[in-house]
Amino acid sequence: MFHRVGAAAYKDNLDNTLALSKLTGAPEQSFPSIHIAGTNGKGSVSALLASILQSAGYKTALFTSPHLRDFRERIRINGKMIPKGEVTAFVSKYRNAFETLQPSFFEMTFALAMDYFARNKPDIAVVETGMGGRLDSTNIVRSILSIITNIGSDHMAFLGDTPEKIAVEKAGIIKPGVNVVIGETQSKIDQIFIQKSAEAHADIVFADQQMDIEHFNFKLHPSPHLTMEIVRNNVEYLKQLKLPLGGLYQLKNTLTVLESVEQLRNSGYTITEAHIYEGFNNVLKNTGILGRWQLLSRKPLTLCDTAHNINGIREVVRQLRFIPCEQLHVVFGMVADKEIDQILEILPHTAIYYFCKPDIPRGLDAGELFDKAQDYELNGSLWPSVKEALHAAQQAAGPKDLVFVGGSTFVVAEVV
Repeated sequence: MFHRVGAAAYKDNLDNTLALSKLTGAPEQSFPSIHIAGTNGKGSVSALLASILQSAGYKTALFTSPHLRDFRERIRINGKMIPKGEVTAFVSKYRNAFETLQPSFFEMTFALAMDYFARNKPDIAVVETGMGGRLDSTNIVRSILSIITNIGSDHMAFLGDTPEKIAVEKAGIIKPGVNVVIGETQSKIDQIFIQKSAEAHADIVFADQQMDIEHFNFKLHPSPHLTMEIVRNNVEYLKQLKLPLGGLYQLKNTLTVLESVEQLRNSGYTITEAHIYEGFNNVLKNTGILGRWQLLSRKPLTLCDTAHNINGIREVVRQLRFIPCEQLHVVFGMVADKEIDQILEILPHTAIYYFCKPDIPRGLDAGELFDKAQDYELNGSLWPSVKEALHAAQQAAGPKDLVFVGGSTFVVAEVV
């Protein structure tokens, strides 16, 4: 399993994916999909689009990764997780073939999802890529819209060591004649997407060139949420749009989602303003998305977020400055293949840290993390598990302090 083990579980071709598709009768071709790639934000964009489509009355399938509590979070129809019996039946049915093919965890999971979706005949599926794009298992779906949220530094050992190389991999989801939405204008790499779209005779639009957020508010009560005013082509578009995912990075994701809705409307999908408001407001209930500036406790105030690469952590650090507190306590762990030094360099020096290791093989040893943190003058202590670190932080926190849990999806998975 790539997410647990790392490089040893990575496959750099679609051979197994295509073999599994043939074995299961090409289920991914029996329904239309929205295909979403990008370094950060693709999970939130997937959840918001699925919630809006569900609110508009479409039977909506949703494939995401990784999961936090339950493997079945990855495969949903109208928000409901795939039943356990479906998982075991699929594995039993194809077990002999799996032993011959030796598919990766992700390849097997994708095949299961497509088989389950096809048999339940969704109106549309929202499909998030696993890691890249061009060689990602999901790249065989019948897409009607391709979305690339942004490009940042992550999985560079597999996708390339420059933004341009990573962009080429992500651009691999662009298909002939299928419209493309790019979430963020990034001057160094825009031309890669424009050129790829031109070659594919696909219309391309940059969401942040069409839409803008005029005003926004971040509030912690009753739980973390954003409210915002949206303009499109300098005309008022949506007023007082509320989003119960409180991360400021969701402002960028919102523009990506709303421009994607416009593309879907142009393709004949009936999505009203009311459906958008309802979809945003009910995204937690409709999709079960976890770990995005999620409230864990009021006393002491404890929040978590799954940001895990340099761009994501930078957004977290920026937002922590918005939250008034007497003392910030940070429960922090990482996986071993991230930009450890770059991330430690930007963490706030005034916080008290509780260093720990997520309980997976890829987890970075807490002692090693603690030692490296000393180089960046980050003060803290060492804990044998995420839960013990959190307990210690909450015990130490005063009534006006803030506890934040993060650094890795897998740290957050142990506390949500």
